[in-house]
Amino acid sequence: MRLLARPHQLPPRTAAGVIILNSGLSKWSADEETAAGVHGMAVGTYPFLKNIEATRFVKLLSTAEIALGTALLVPAVPSLLAGAGLTAFAAGLLGLYLKTPGMREEDSLRPTQQGLPIVKDVWLLGIGAGLVMEELIYE
Repeated sequence: MRLLARPHQLPPRTAAGVIILNSGLSKWSADEETAAGVHGMAVGTYPFLKNIEATRFVKLLSTAEIALGTALLVPAVPSLLAGAGLTAFAAGLLGLYLKTPGMREEDSLRPTQQGLPIVKDVWLLGIGAGLVMEELIYE
């Protein structure tokens, strides 16, 4: 496994890392109402999360986003590792899009206005998968 990111990997890693780090920092001090909303949406898609209290869930999500965002921004974190984390994170977001009622037009993958902000996260999946594939193929 390469110990440093390749120079051409830095722009997509930085783009994704800054967005995810900002999201995590924004959630860090979420109030109870915000935590309940984020938790409720997550539970609707991933029912096993219902047993985690809302403010604890958002703190855990915030911590994960801060860690992932930082990993993407630090070139010393191998791209295979950062890319795998990003791919898993993005897959979870796209799961919300696919399974949450009202996000897609009926019998279609096309987003509704409500789904557009989440389906846009497909770029994160593309970056993560690209990093992983490159490291597995060209290492």
